[in-house]
Amino acid sequence: MEALETVLIVVHLLVVVALVAVVLLQRSEGGALGIGGGGGGGNFMSSRGQANVLTRATAFLALGFFITSIGLTVLAQTGAGPSSILDQIPDAQPSGEGTTLLEQIGGELTPEAPVVDEPAEPQIPTTQ
Repeated sequence: MEALETVLIVVHLLVVVALVAVVLLQRSEGGALGIGGGGGGGNFMSSRGQANVLTRATAFLALGFFITSIGLTVLAQTGAGPSSILDQIPDAQPSGEGTTLLEQIGGELTPEAPVVDEPAEPQIPTTQ
């Protein structure tokens, strides 16, 4: 499985480099990044034929990019471990039977309130 993943990564990287090169070779509308542009009779192809070849090459390389990306995703998911970080938490095993973690460490959740002696009869305020 790892050999297939390595081959797919290498193919993916080659497709990415070729895609970048083909996009940079295309003649831009604004003339900013076009490396292969420019008039003149020295070109081996006409500008129309070159645009068709580069456009088709870009489409095929983009398709290859998407296919290798999906393939890498599928390969990564087949060997994946737990899908949630909560699945990685081990179950807590209490050391004492019937005791909680708080009781094991000897702490209290809330401090006890002081005991107040209650009067025998309720105290009702009297008017003077």
